[in-house]
Amino acid sequence: MDSVHDDVKEYYGKTIQTATDLRTDTCQLGAANNMDKLSVRKAIGAVHQDIQATYYGCGLCIPPFIEGTKVVDLGSGTGRDCYAISKLVGPEGYVLGIDMTDEQLELAQKYVTYHQESFGYPKPNVEFRKGYIENLKDAKVEDSKYDIVVSNCVINLSPDKASVIKEAHRVLKEGGEFYFSDIYVSEPLPEHIRKHKVLWGECLAGALCWQELVQFAEECGFTQPRVMTARKVNVEDKKLLEVTGDITFVSVTYRLFKLSKDAPRSPAVATYLGTLNEYEKELPFDTENKFKTDVPLKVDGDLAAVLRASRYAKHFKIDDNVDSSTAETAKACPTDPYQYICATVKAGCC
Repeated sequence: MDSVHDDVKEYYGKTIQTATDLRTDTCQLGAANNMDKLSVRKAIGAVHQDIQATYYGCGLCIPPFIEGTKVVDLGSGTGRDCYAISKLVGPEGYVLGIDMTDEQLELAQKYVTYHQESFGYPKPNVEFRKGYIENLKDAKVEDSKYDIVVSNCVINLSPDKASVIKEAHRVLKEGGEFYFSDIYVSEPLPEHIRKHKVLWGECLAGALCWQELVQFAEECGFTQPRVMTARKVNVEDKKLLEVTGDITFVSVTYRLFKLSKDAPRSPAVATYLGTLNEYEKELPFDTENKFKTDVPLKVDGDLAAVLRASRYAKHFKIDDNVDSSTAETAKACPTDPYQYICATVKAGCC
């Protein structure tokens, strides 16, 4: 585990200096699903250019409706996402970035005051701490305190992904959300790829099987992962392609929610009230479902429980009388990203 951490620190602290040094498109824009929103584009544009130049993530990995929330960013790097999120949560919100690489943390911390003053906040709402995402307790990240945990193409760099998922669950409040982008495969990778240092740094050698994510999430007590976006990763470097062969890697954004074991999980009819800024007409919830304003939708027990317990509760009317409703029924959201990608392109890509 220490060896993997050291290799990743070396790669992102010394080998990679700007995003143009990367050798695959794993970190190109496109994994997030909210880049069309003006508020998101403005938030990203407000981040200092020195931070922008050292950004290696995929779009901005953040769900809708985060104003006033407390957010943890796992593997925050030089802080691009943290600063953009700090703009979106506003002065009453708070963002905590966790990273293990000294060089990246040093640059991130350098611009805390700049962004506070640029955003017009009376005090900083961003903090960076050195730590390992497998053990947030050492970074003094408290239990059940945060509304949202995000991670942008970082969990694949961890040698202990189950612990990362558990830690995200631990620090979230009930109804809190784990919203993250990462790299996945459909079956375990061969040993020669797992031991390839450059492929580790490029986020491929540590890719998690999506089936394992489902297992880890269930063991922690998260709801079933919901696919938000998915795309195939292109390995264009010929030397790396010789190593990876015909393995198909995918970049996926998932969302999971933390619910108590006692939370009622009975089906219901959910009606979105259209009260969220920039989502007045409809609210996308996963790849298969969009809640249209004032249009009732029958949802299963898990989704009904999420809507009742999460920060979305006040933006929905929930009716338990399902049998008497003529509303349409929400579709099942696939957890298999390959299924989604193949259905989207209507070809045998996988």
